Amino acid sequence: MTIRLPGAGGVLRTYEPRTEPLAVTPGTPFTSRTVFSAAHVVADPYADVSPDSPAAVDWDLTLAFRRHLWSHGLGVAEAMDTAQRGMGLDWAGAAELIRRSAAEAKAVGGLIACGVGTDQLTGPATLDAVRAAYEEQLALVEESGAQAILMASRALAAAASGPEDYLEVYGHLLRQASEPVILHWLGPMFDPALEGYWGSADLDAATDTFLEVIAAHPDKVDGIKVSLLDARREIDIRRRLPQGVRCYTGDDFNYPELIAGDEQGFSHALLGIFDPLGPLAAQAVRVLDTGDTQGFRELLDPTVGLSRHLFQTPTRFYKTGVVFLAWLADHQPHFTMVGGLQSARSLPHLAKAYELADRLGLFPDPKLAEERMKTLLSVYGVNQ
Repeated sequence: MTIRLPGAGGVLRTYEPRTEPLAVTPGTPFTSRTVFSAAHVVADPYADVSPDSPAAVDWDLTLAFRRHLWSHGLGVAEAMDTAQRGMGLDWAGAAELIRRSAAEAKAVGGLIACGVGTDQLTGPATLDAVRAAYEEQLALVEESGAQAILMASRALAAAASGPEDYLEVYGHLLRQASEPVILHWLGPMFDPALEGYWGSADLDAATDTFLEVIAAHPDKVDGIKVSLLDARREIDIRRRLPQGVRCYTGDDFNYPELIAGDEQGFSHALLGIFDPLGPLAAQAVRVLDTGDTQGFRELLDPTVGLSRHLFQTPTRFYKTGVVFLAWLADHQPHFTMVGGLQSARSLPHLAKAYELADRLGLFPDPKLAEERMKTLLSVYGVNQ
């Protein structure tokens, strides 16, 4: 059986899908790394909404996907960029997501950390307003029983006049956090509004400020998540962290080498690409737990091509590919996204994502994935 897929220049090419998925099974908890998958939300396709409406979420399927990740031993990083924070999911929706997911984590014994931001602010804000917004979200996450991830703030990027404002705001939040948090540095490739975060467009200067925040409060920082798609910079930051502060890689281009590490250390993981890679990624980490770094790389290195494709420029639209693959893998019965973001990637892009994921054996039912791909192609006028 073959399928015709659109390629470069609109030329159709023939692809022969695989017939069997990669064999993976849930296993023991990880011992060498702490690994979170940022998780997407499942939209309600029957809701009569527009892209400007509050998100209509299918809560049952959204929570079912989190149980899928937990079943493979992965932690869930909730209400993050992958869940379309600021790109279809507003603060009210994110707050409900945090409450529901934290309760589900407690019920099944799953590891969870939740994003704390300032996205309830809808216009220009003062630094006082930014602090108050962060405080409101931090209180909700802590009340839910989840670990807090202090996310980068568009409002803070707009309001801050220099590094000293970041030092003051983050210092204030860390002093009042009841438990150690994860700090998240999200680069402008993921969100252009975060250009110049930490008070400078010069990444060396920004890195110094970031590390100064951590050095002042090492007891309140469990770890950092670095999402700059720059392996060398992450390694440099990792080597400069105070003892006991972890580095969680957020580099969806270079994650195998960063998780494997070197003679001076390694990164844990908090990755959007582990949403579609969950079972395979979990299997790879269990191999790493045995000390078999080569076996870990042999499993995970082949996935980088798919990740680089999904996260290609404009990187912020990677969520479309993530949800598309969740549909093909039958984690949801439709390809609809909050905010109408299913339209953010082209048909050739989605076709290539299908092919790369199929070659990896990511679809539990390859035939169903092929049928759904053909259904999408037919909507675009591609007849088989």
